[in-house]
Amino acid sequence: MNINQTAGCTILAIGIALGGFFPGYFYYNSTRDNRTVTVKGLSEMEVKADLAFWKIKFKTTGNDLNLLQQKMASDSLAIQKFLKEQGFADNEISVERLNTDDLKTNPYRSSEVNDSRYILDQTITVRTNQVDKVETALSQTGTLVSQGVILDNQEYSSPVSYLFTGLNEIKPKMLEQATKNAKEAAEEFARSSDSTVGKIKTANQGVFSVLPREQIPGMSENMQINKTVRVVSTVVYYLE
Repeated sequence: MNINQTAGCTILAIGIALGGFFPGYFYYNSTRDNRTVTVKGLSEMEVKADLAFWKIKFKTTGNDLNLLQQKMASDSLAIQKFLKEQGFADNEISVERLNTDDLKTNPYRSSEVNDSRYILDQTITVRTNQVDKVETALSQTGTLVSQGVILDNQEYSSPVSYLFTGLNEIKPKMLEQATKNAKEAAEEFARSSDSTVGKIKTANQGVFSVLPREQIPGMSENMQINKTVRVVSTVVYYLE
C-alpha cells in the first residue's frame, strides 16, 4: 500500500469515528435535557407595616352657612391639636379642602322637607411611618367626639390603610429560601427515582404577594399592621 492509500484510509477511519461520535454526543445531550424535574419552593415571612394613611373625615349640618364654616374651622383645629398631642408632626398632617353640599339645589329633594339645608365635610390625612402611634390614636378618637366633632367614616371600609414598603429589602433572602426549599423537593424526588439532582435548567422567581397575617373574613391586608409576604418559585433541575 503506497503512502497516498495509507493517508486516504487514515482520513476515512477518522471520518467514520467522528461520524459515530457526534451523533452519539448529541443524542446523549438530548436525553439529558429530557431528564428533568420541575419543583416549586415556597417562602413566607411575617412583616410589619411601615407606612400608614389615616383619613379623618368630619362633617356638620345646618342652615346657617357662616356658622357651619366656623364650626368646621374649629373642629379642624381640634383634630390637628389632638394629632399633635398623639405625637404626630406637622409634616405628617395634611388638611384637604372643605366640601359644601347645598341640599336645596337637589332637584329631587322634596320642598316639604325641613331638614338642614347644608352639609359640610372635610378630611384630614395623616401619612406617617409611626404605625403604632396611629393604632393608639385611633382608639382615643372618642375624645374628639366628646368635644362635639362629628366623625364620618362611612365612606371608607377602614379609616386607616397600613402598607409595607420594604419588599425589595427582603426579596433576596426570600428567594434564597424558596430555592432551597425547591431543591429539597427535587432531591426527594431524585431519591425515589434513583437519580441525583444536577444543575438548574430554568428558574422562575414567582410573584411576591403581601397577605393579611390573620385570615379574617371581611378584613383585607391593608387593614392589618402585621402581614405575611409569600412567594412561590418554580425551578427546573437536571437529573443525573
